[in-house]
Amino acid sequence: MADSRTLHAPWALLPEGWARDVAITLAADGTVAAVAAETPRGGAVSLAGPVLPGMTNLHSHAFQFAMAGLAETRSPSGEDHFWSWREIMYRFLARLTPEDVEAIAALLYVALLKGGFTAVVEFHYLQADISGAPYADPAEMAWRILAAARQAGIAPTILPSLYRHGGFGRPPTEGQRRFLLPPETVLDIIAALRRAAASDPLLRVGAAPHSLRAVTVEELAAFAAAVRRGDEAAPLHIHAAEQPREVEECLAATGQRPVARLLAHLPVDRRWCVIHATHMDAAETAALAATGAVAGLCPTTEGNLGDGIFPFPGWRAAGGAFGIGTDSHVGTEAAGELRMLDYAQRLRHLRRAVGASAAEPSTGTALWRAAAASGARAAAQPCGEIAPGQRADLVVLDGTHPMLAGRAGATIADTLVFAPAPGLLRDVYVAGRPVIVAGRHAAEEAIAARFAATMRRLLA
Repeated sequence: MADSRTLHAPWALLPEGWARDVAITLAADGTVAAVAAETPRGGAVSLAGPVLPGMTNLHSHAFQFAMAGLAETRSPSGEDHFWSWREIMYRFLARLTPEDVEAIAALLYVALLKGGFTAVVEFHYLQADISGAPYADPAEMAWRILAAARQAGIAPTILPSLYRHGGFGRPPTEGQRRFLLPPETVLDIIAALRRAAASDPLLRVGAAPHSLRAVTVEELAAFAAAVRRGDEAAPLHIHAAEQPREVEECLAATGQRPVARLLAHLPVDRRWCVIHATHMDAAETAALAATGAVAGLCPTTEGNLGDGIFPFPGWRAAGGAFGIGTDSHVGTEAAGELRMLDYAQRLRHLRRAVGASAAEPSTGTALWRAAAASGARAAAQPCGEIAPGQRADLVVLDGTHPMLAGRAGATIADTLVFAPAPGLLRDVYVAGRPVIVAGRHAAEEAIAARFAATMRRLLA
């Protein structure tokens, strides 16, 4: 690449809102050097249509992508819920090899790119071998995730997970044996990834104490402090309050609700991301929002598992930040997660456009802009906005698509989120480099073939 090049978009979603005839100048390192609206095309490269900032997927368990569609059959008892799904997941992962995980993750990451995600946070708890012992290189599974991200061209944030218990006051189960590594081993994996990140401009590293049911607050505090000693800005993610039973068991065991307990024992701040946080009460909602932590919402997975509906209006009224993830990957499109988020709120509150506000009346614009910026912060990725100094992660729509005919500004985002159509999302750039062109990834045939061979063997 030359020292810089300029891309020209007919419309672009900038931090201050939609603008037309936008020139985006890229620096040699793939960041945005300058942005100018109302600019003639001149010698700039014309993009195919309107441009939005790339979205960060702030919660992924890549291996679960291979399970999508395999856990939708009613059980004989008819008692199907998160906890029964979890047992199916345990049985599925018992056979997965590192090669399998790499093949699964590579196709997933291509799908995420095609769905408008340019960065992904891998909440990485499938770390031990099939027997439950560490691999000869304890970071083996993490290297496979990183290799898959590099094949796809997506920017990864990898969060090795600490997982020690099978529930509040309960030992781990047989199905959880592949998650159980000593804290020292998990810290060694984090250190190895940090060394790799020194020469990889897309890689970020943090940690993920799994949940308060899997890690005591004492273990969590010691682990978080050790992670931060190595990198004060490291992101920390944790599952909390996903299910009513989790809240009930936490209350019974400790006398506190999960989010309240987390806040009482840990210095939660803007570098934390609390995944799901579905079943908070009003006091927890206000207190967590005040910390600046990001709520990691996974609407399609939460709907698939019957988790419940996040208290979104109260969270936003308290100034809470949110991002989106695809978690178990029953959906892989950024717009689909935002649509599910808003539709669930509409069903609960019996009104429309819950994600919009007086300041930003376009629901699609409001949701995309907020989730992109806060998701990037939760991932410690320098993206989420089309602005100088940010990485040039761009989602380009097809300006010739009939669904965009006559549409301008905010109606573009509203169409993307609420009127999805095949082919609407055309090109995707990561660090100024096109990784999806005309809806295709250069390596997707080979990646898909490897995934298919893996699945045929696993399901034989």
